[in-house]
Amino acid sequence: MPLRLFCGACQSFGVNHEPGQCAACHRTVPLKKGYCRLCWIQASLEAKDSPQARGTVLEPFLRTIHYQQLFLADLQRPRSKSSPVGRAGRRRSRRPAPQPPPSAPPTGWVQLKLPVEVRRDFRRFDRRRHADLANPWLARARDAAQSLGEARGWTRSVISAVDRGLVILLSSADGGNIRYSELFPVLRAYGLSVGRTVEVLDRIALFDDDRVPSFESWLQRSLAELAPGIGAEVEHWIRTLRQGGPRSRPRSPETVWTYLRAVRPALLTWSDRYDHLREVTREDILAVIDDLSGHERHHTISVIRSLFRHCKKNRAIFRDPAARLRVGEKPRKVILPLQDTEIDEAVKAATKPLDRLIVALSAIHAARPKTIRELQLDDVDLGNRRLTIAGRTRPLDDLTYQMLHSWFQHRQTRWPNTANPHLVINQQTAMETGPVSKVHLTESFRGQAATLERLRVNRQLDEALACGPDPLHLAAVFGLDPKTAIRYADSARRLLTSTAEEQDPAGSGEPKGRNHP
Repeated sequence: MPLRLFCGACQSFGVNHEPGQCAACHRTVPLKKGYCRLCWIQASLEAKDSPQARGTVLEPFLRTIHYQQLFLADLQRPRSKSSPVGRAGRRRSRRPAPQPPPSAPPTGWVQLKLPVEVRRDFRRFDRRRHADLANPWLARARDAAQSLGEARGWTRSVISAVDRGLVILLSSADGGNIRYSELFPVLRAYGLSVGRTVEVLDRIALFDDDRVPSFESWLQRSLAELAPGIGAEVEHWIRTLRQGGPRSRPRSPETVWTYLRAVRPALLTWSDRYDHLREVTREDILAVIDDLSGHERHHTISVIRSLFRHCKKNRAIFRDPAARLRVGEKPRKVILPLQDTEIDEAVKAATKPLDRLIVALSAIHAARPKTIRELQLDDVDLGNRRLTIAGRTRPLDDLTYQMLHSWFQHRQTRWPNTANPHLVINQQTAMETGPVSKVHLTESFRGQAATLERLRVNRQLDEALACGPDPLHLAAVFGLDPKTAIRYADSARRLLTSTAEEQDPAGSGEPKGRNHP
């Protein structure tokens, strides 16, 4: 850890104030109203010892400062004799036990709420005037933040930032929910943690999430230019894809976005001529797909069939114009193996313990990036040298064992108090319980020819080339779908056939270029 030349208070004082010559000690340092921080602290000590001091007015004491009592960092405030001290000399903070929120309004008169919605502006908060640490809701929230921080392994700075945010939001709390649109501006202005403060408020049922989901705003923008009749049916189709239906599973947002992007040009063309999808004919669909080819044509036909099948099922159209529109078998390309130089470049890019572990899991165990992100600590058994990936337990080879051992040592040193059960964590998720993002997992391999996905594919193809193009063997080893296993076996069979033809083009059974008697 680098050596800190100043304590946190002095650093904050220096950032928030301009330097100059102090009126008391005549040093050139950051000043507040003409005086440095040490002189302000000395004046505060003089005011506390003076029986004539009233309130917190320090100006008269600053004018009489002619010396400074030096002190150690963060120890300028003397402890009272009754304050308990721990074994290491650190003061143990004793918070009052959380009081239950008031369940009934007070007797007497009650201030009724206006029927209009009034939003609170927390940016006007002043800690000296508005902070109320005795508020029962604030006490309850601080206690919840402390227990949550201990369970998640929050650092001291994170706990302090969350506490500051709770003081701002709950000093005048009366039991009403706090909207996200109200707390976000003030927390972002002070540089405080928004997500963790929201988590604490949600834990004590004081949070109201009034954010508009990005999916909703995107859907409204995408459907804005369509005819009302067409847009209504397309919206119902998209929401069924996203949320699922009686006989359909919910799709991921990426899949839904891809579906609507594929069919949107056709919908815009039909909206210029028709008011409803029931007016679209088979010729209109053929006119759209005639200009497409390859994968784009195959995907667009599949999406159009899905749209009209949904409309026919919900009786929004009389007949399905895409019912007999055949998609056909998509041409399969031969999967080619990676070059040795491409694999070497990917290995050189893995300089961190986590990157080397990710390469081992992808190139040796053919684990998908999503599977690596979701791996749990319980999936690794170093003692018995076993590893469970996607529900399938397999033995640990020596290289993966070394990579896991190095990563566990780094993880324990870097985040000793984390409670995240996932195998792969970073600075952000170490104080949470969720997995890392896809971007964090793949950022070290950007620009490489051998990406994590290609390393996984190359491992499965290498297995088919080494042990023979047997789909049953590939499905048993990697847990592949039957169609996927057949595809890998077919690619391996083609590669083996082409290699044999190159070695013996005349069919003599001998390699090319060898002399025979």
